[in-house]
Amino acid sequence: MSRNEGTRVIVKGMTGREGAFHPQAMMDYGTNVVGGVTPGKGGTTHLDHPVFPHCLAAVEETGATASVAFVPPRFVLGAVEDAVESGIKLLVVITEGVPLLDEILMGQMVKEAGATMIGPNCPGILSSGIGKMGIMPSGMFRQGNVGLVSRSGTLTYEVVDLICRAGMGISTAVGIGGDRVIGARFKDVLLAFEADEETDGVVMVGEIGGDDEERAAALIPTLGKLKDRVVGFIGGRTAPEGKAMGHAGAIVEGNKGTPLAKVAALEAVGVPVPERLSEIPALLQPRLPR
Repeated sequence: MSRNEGTRVIVKGMTGREGAFHPQAMMDYGTNVVGGVTPGKGGTTHLDHPVFPHCLAAVEETGATASVAFVPPRFVLGAVEDAVESGIKLLVVITEGVPLLDEILMGQMVKEAGATMIGPNCPGILSSGIGKMGIMPSGMFRQGNVGLVSRSGTLTYEVVDLICRAGMGISTAVGIGGDRVIGARFKDVLLAFEADEETDGVVMVGEIGGDDEERAAALIPTLGKLKDRVVGFIGGRTAPEGKAMGHAGAIVEGNKGTPLAKVAALEAVGVPVPERLSEIPALLQPRLPR
């Protein structure tokens, strides 16, 4: 997962309603979309791009290196399997409502293939001024050196807007998704940002449920340039105890997954965690290199 202008993207489900709208927006932003994949429609064209019956044909014809999926939940497992078998190493799965068992099988396939999957149930990735894979609205972005990783799509957009209005900018934003079983997690994205020359600081937006934020907190002290340049935020602090929440990943088990546990873990390693999103820019700015 890197900022790469040479990434060649295949769109799964490109001929569907969502798969037609968002790929056009991706292309308008500069993403190198080289074709689509829709079983039964191979040999046709859509949005002036070739449509292939499966991913292997697309890879052989176009040299595609990445795939983004806009397919109904029941077809996601097959779409991921098709991409992995074709040798694709970066997959972005936008679809929500993917069955839990399918998510488990997808994660196992991707891991065994040495590939990276973002999602499912996520807004995707956007590298400012380079391109995007997914549904993030590009109009609010300005180029900069702040990386953003978030479990919440809506909060992703709010934080981007706040950072850019404060005079800073975004290198890459990654929406990892809020389901219980996902591909890349906070730790994976933090390590990618650590290796990215364009990223000098990070905002990490978590939420109630799971223990990914606590795992990321344990990693942060081992980082190099980013060790003291992370600002956190945890959604769900006001959620009533014992109430079922909407996100599939919003599950609290014992003391794990509570907002307070996440805040405590991050603050223990020197990561400030404000109560309000509006406080993020003021905390982040002094941590960035001048």
